[in-house]
Order: sequence, then structure tokens, then C-alpha cells
Amino acid sequence: MVVLRVIDFETTGMEPPAAEVVEVGYCDLIATEGGTWTVGAPVSWLCGVGAIPPETRAVHHISMADVAGLPTFAETRAQLFASVPVLTGVVAHNLDFENRFLGDHGAHSICTLKAALRVWPDAPAHSNGVLRYWLEDRGLLTLGHDTAMPPHRAGPDAYVTAHILKALFAAGATGQDMVAWTKEPRVLPTCPIGKFRGKPWPEVDAGFLSWMLAQPSMEADLKWNAQRELDRRAER
Repeated sequence: MVVLRVIDFETTGMEPPAAEVVEVGYCDLIATEGGTWTVGAPVSWLCGVGAIPPETRAVHHISMADVAGLPTFAETRAQLFASVPVLTGVVAHNLDFENRFLGDHGAHSICTLKAALRVWPDAPAHSNGVLRYWLEDRGLLTLGHDTAMPPHRAGPDAYVTAHILKALFAAGATGQDMVAWTKEPRVLPTCPIGKFRGKPWPEVDAGFLSWMLAQPSMEADLKWNAQRELDRRAER
């Protein structure tokens, strides 16, 4: 049996240890012997934290009163893996973020954001919510609306991501593909900065690509995409 545990965290900020996990959610995608994928029921729980800034509370609407007296994520982390007989992989949308809080788990890792950028580069955006509705409109994803609500809560978001993962498999992406893509930077379909913002990489001037590589503060993923395009041109 193949069990892919899709996880989602709601947090009090972006960077631990100052930021803490305030809600944990997971939803399993299970492969049957017949080769079909089944999405399980989402599971979630709240975690005690020291404080919830208003800017993050405005996203998930979890209050200190909701988590008063509850165990912390560190005290409940084992629950993420205790109920899985054989865990094949850990999955998240933008796994780099969840990994800041999760730590080592010993299973294969899949980032559905990185996979979606490769499989559906023409999607209008690649957030969890946009992909959900974009795929639904094309008949490529079907889920329970009530179970997927509200957004920006760990259980519903993990449930949506599990369906996106199922759609990625249906589109032809393999587990091996997605594990490999997860180890690489994001493949961005268009240049996101400067005078070439929104342009496909083949339309970006070579001088601008070289300028990107020379900027010490340029995001690593952007430099990687610029170098990837230059390498593509050099191979022609």
C-alpha cells in the first residue's frame, strides 16, 4: 500500500522559533491494489502557542482563547505519523514552508506547488485555492465543498492539496518525478520581475538574465530560472 500523507500547518508567523505551529492538518492519499487513488478524511488539531499576531490571526482566525491550555506542536508532533502503518511520503503545497517547522521525518517528500508549476504552467496562479477552482472548472478535480471549507485552516487545506496531488498523478506526473522536482528550485513559467515581468523566459533579454545572476541579493530560485534559460539557449 502506498500512503502519501498530505500536511498543512497554520502558524503564528513565517520563521521558527519565533513563529509557532498553531494548527496541524493532514489528509492521506492512498493507492489501492487496483491502481486507483483514494483521498481520506482530513484530520486536524490546534496547538498551544505563546502569542498570535493580528496579521496572522487575520488569515486563519484562530485566537488565543481557542488554544488556551493546549499542548504545543512539539508535544503533539508524533500524532502526524503515529497512525500510518507504512508512510511512503510527506506532501505539502509549498513544502519548503512546512519543512521549517516539521523537521526530519525519514520519508520521501513531494511539494505540490513545485509539481504544479511544471505540469500546469498555464494556470492563472499556483496557490492551493486557485488550482482547486481552476482544476474544478476543467473537470480535473472533484471534492466535497463543505470539507474543503473554510480556507486557510489546516484540515481543509490539506484536503484540497490531496486532491491536487491526485490530479497531478492523473495528469501523468509520477511519484518519482515529483520527488525529483521537489529537490530542485521552483520552475517559474514567466519572469516575475523588472521590465520583463510576465514574459515567458525565452522572451527575456539575455543581458537581463545575466544581470539577474550578478545580483547578490537576488532570490536563489530566480537566479536558477535565469541560468536554466541561458543554459537552454546555449544548447540550441
